[in-house]
This record gives sequence, C-alpha cells and structure tokens, in this order.
Amino acid sequence: MAKIFRNPRLLFVSRSPNPSAFSLIAFNSRSIETLAYEEINSPTNDQTPQKATIFFLHGLLGSGRNWRSFSRNLASILSKSSSSPIDWRMVLVDLRNHGRSAEVKGLEPPHDLVNAAMDLADLVKFRGWAWPDAVIGHSMGGKVALQFAQSCAAGDYGESSILPKQLWVLDSVPGEVEARDSDGEVEKVMQTLQSLPTLIPSRKWLVDHMMSLGFSKSLSEWIGSNLKKLGDHETWAFNLEGAVEMFKSYCETNYCPLLEHPPKGLEIAVVRAENSDRWSPNVIQQLEDIASRRKSKDEGRTSVHVLPRSGHWVHVDNPKGLLEIIAPSMTTLPLA
Repeated sequence: MAKIFRNPRLLFVSRSPNPSAFSLIAFNSRSIETLAYEEINSPTNDQTPQKATIFFLHGLLGSGRNWRSFSRNLASILSKSSSSPIDWRMVLVDLRNHGRSAEVKGLEPPHDLVNAAMDLADLVKFRGWAWPDAVIGHSMGGKVALQFAQSCAAGDYGESSILPKQLWVLDSVPGEVEARDSDGEVEKVMQTLQSLPTLIPSRKWLVDHMMSLGFSKSLSEWIGSNLKKLGDHETWAFNLEGAVEMFKSYCETNYCPLLEHPPKGLEIAVVRAENSDRWSPNVIQQLEDIASRRKSKDEGRTSVHVLPRSGHWVHVDNPKGLLEIIAPSMTTLPLA
C-alpha cells in the first residue's frame, strides 16, 4: 500500500515496505522557478553505494510522466545487473512549456533548444545535484540532450559543469528537419491545435474533432490526455505557443557536427525506430557514415542502433527491445 508524505515542496510515494523497492519523488518547482521533475530511485542495502544519475527528456507536447514505467524497469534491470551496489537515480524532467513546468514562472523566451538545455543546468545547480552521468532524450528531448552536452563541452554552464558520459538520442533526427522528410503529421497537429479555441468544450469533443480531421484515434486520444480542467471547460496542460517555438528550433538546429566529433569521454547513441516516419534514406545513410567513421583518440564515440518493431513512440511500441539496447551500455558507465 502506498504511503504519501506531503509538504509544500515534496511528494514522496513509497510503493512498498520492501527496502529494495522503488520510490517515486515528485518535486513541485513552481515557487523556485526551475523545471518540475519526478525522481525515481532504486535504493540499495549498501551504506555507501556508488551513485548514478540519469535524466529523461520527453518529446514535443509530452511530459516526464510518459517515461515512468520505462525508467522504473530500467532502474530494476540496472540494479540487478551491476557488479557493485549502485543507487540508480532517474530524473524525469518536464521541459519548459510542458507538463508542470508550463506553470513555472521565470522560464523566459526565447523558447529554443539552447534555453531548454540551460534549464537542465539551472536545475542541477539549484538543487546542488551531481551532474547527470547519462541523458536519455526522445524526439525533441533528444535534441535538447545534444544541446546540453554541446554546451557542457563548451563551458557554457561554468567550470563546475561535467559532461555526461552517455547520451541516448531516441528517434530524433540530429540534423535540420524538413517537412518533406516525413509525412508532416507533427506540423499538421501543431497547426490544428493553434486553430482551436483556448477553452475546449470537453476531451470527447477534442478527440472526435481530431478524428474528423483525419488523425488516428490513438493520436487523438493522446492529444486529449494533455487537457486539464478549467471551470466548465478544458484547456491545454502545455503552453502551446511556447511549444510551437520549441518545435521550430528543433527543426532548424543541426547537431550532426557534434555527432561527427563528439567530445572526449562522451558516447552518443542514436536509436532509430525501424518503422518511424521521421527518417529519409539520405539521413539514414548520413548517420551510418558518421557512426562508421573512425574517431581520433581525443574524441568520443557515436553509435547507431535500430529498434525493431517500433514506430516513433519507442517506449510504447517496443519497451522491451529498447531496454535490451540501453541497459547493457548503462552497466558499463564509468562512475566516480
């Protein structure tokens, strides 16, 4: 039975009296103007375990909670696979304009990838955390992860910043994105949402309306899950205009040079979903060429993986396959 302890900043949910069980910690960051997040730990019985921190970054119009199940399963696998006791700490971030961070005051424009990555650094500094050992980003979150690593390497976050050891970029095209490289569904969704009234009559109305425009039932229901109650109506749980700006930045930004020459000590792993519509043949070939190119001893490493039987929603379509790709590399993380 879950036990819940509340104070103005902290919600702690204990899922089981078993000391090896996971705990979910959700911090409300509204009053301190940093990103909202949830924290999942895999505690050990060891008194002085090594610690490892992994950040999860969701995609456009999503939130950290999208990755709860996957992060718990990954923490479970890692805690059982590690040769020495390790406290695996998963931080599920709500990026600016998304989830509970949409209500945070002080996350000022421009709403681009540079500032979205800077928010992560500000969160680390404010909380006094160790810098993340790995960052896992899906879709737009994958490019935020790339920007975070690039800025760390450039010293943009100050002398205290430490480069992650691993980046996992999940079904996120690292270069510039043009509508002709996919079926343009994301663009159609964003245009449709911008055409809707601020106050939505009901979730059912929205789902029916989206389906009448030709969107799938699953996509329409997922869009509907991003509504929140406001009086007799519903409104968006995200900041739509800010999200549109972030998507524009996502499309315009090119991180292929970072993949070609990753900084020393960093491994960038790109996971392409086998059935994803995001990848043109030219982009796939470019990515494979980058990964096969021999890096100098003063550079990091880039690898490419293909997740079978999966569309863009990798953690939903084939979570087991994704775990099988990520977990073995995570167990080899060099920890302090």
